Amino acid sequence: MGSLSIWHWLIVLVIVMLVFGTKKIGNMGSDLGKAVKGFKDGVKGEEEKSAAKNLSQANEKNTIDVESKEKTKD
Repeated sequence: MGSLSIWHWLIVLVIVMLVFGTKKIGNMGSDLGKAVKGFKDGVKGEEEKSAAKNLSQANEKNTIDVESKEKTKD
């Protein structure tokens, strides 16, 4: 009695389709897919920014900063 069988889920699905309609459910699925894709792209973009920042910091540590000065005769 605690778990729902496949028949319970099918009845719920039919009721949801009757209430919302298949077109609206398709649009919601499409919007959800776009939201997930946008989230993944955002996470990927942050990782790329972080990697670029780490690379630039590593290059700064390995770079030797040398200034050339003119020798003056006193």
